[in-house]
Amino acid sequence: MPQDEALCIAAELDPPFTILGAQSQRAPIVFNSPHSGRVYPSVFLAASRLSAQALRKSEDAYVEQLLNAVPAHGAVLMHAHFPRAYVDINREPYELDPLLFSGRLPDFVNSQSLRAIGGLGTIARIVNEKEEIYPGPLALDTALVRIENLYKPYHAALGDLLQTSRARFGAAFLFDCHSMPSQQAERGGWPDFVLGDRFGASCAPEITRLVMALLKGLGYRVGLNKPYAGGYITEHFGKPQQGVHALQIEVDRSIYMNEETFEKTPAFEGLQRDMSHLVSTLVQELPRWSGGYKVAAE
Repeated sequence: MPQDEALCIAAELDPPFTILGAQSQRAPIVFNSPHSGRVYPSVFLAASRLSAQALRKSEDAYVEQLLNAVPAHGAVLMHAHFPRAYVDINREPYELDPLLFSGRLPDFVNSQSLRAIGGLGTIARIVNEKEEIYPGPLALDTALVRIENLYKPYHAALGDLLQTSRARFGAAFLFDCHSMPSQQAERGGWPDFVLGDRFGASCAPEITRLVMALLKGLGYRVGLNKPYAGGYITEHFGKPQQGVHALQIEVDRSIYMNEETFEKTPAFEGLQRDMSHLVSTLVQELPRWSGGYKVAAE
């Protein structure tokens, strides 16, 4: 029932997300990890036909830990505690799959997007491309409780971070970080990282090229916009003409973890150090590449 859902969220997801580095911010850079949440609410596990381990197949495991040095470099790190299988904040607020809900959906719902129809809307119907999460349809009120209590506060806080950064420094840079399942069959040509700038619409090309050059300089294979051009967060917040740039960064899970057991591999710490180097360099270089931004008052 919706009341049980709300009570569970209040008890088990308080707070629903973490923001680190906002008080010591020295650069207008926000790193965001919306899909690395690992707190699976008990009401969700009870409603699902899948085990917690199976539900984790959609999780961007440990991405926020790969970025743990972000605050030390003067940038901000935001990450969700709840999993994307519970509510996906990289979707429109009401991008809902009509097959998942009983009854007719309201007119404000977008039920025709490819993501919603494919079972990967704001409230996912499937994980791992084919496994149904629920044994039957959900009540729409269940989705609305998750959206009101988790999705909307997260987006409001992220928007505030970017607005504050832009007002304080004259520009804002959002790096929306995710992990992608490996494609072992295509390992020879499959990139370690995929950058997504909505084909140039969400981020100035100079910034995209800078991040690509930095990652390649660290020895990684880097793709651009294929197969991931950026999701709703990148599209919604990326407004280069208004001084807000958003770039999605996808990293291959197999280069830092075992995708079956979810255990970190010995390569995790090396990737963590490389991400620290990336952040440090971006803090130093972005003024030159973006035309400069105001230095914050001491």
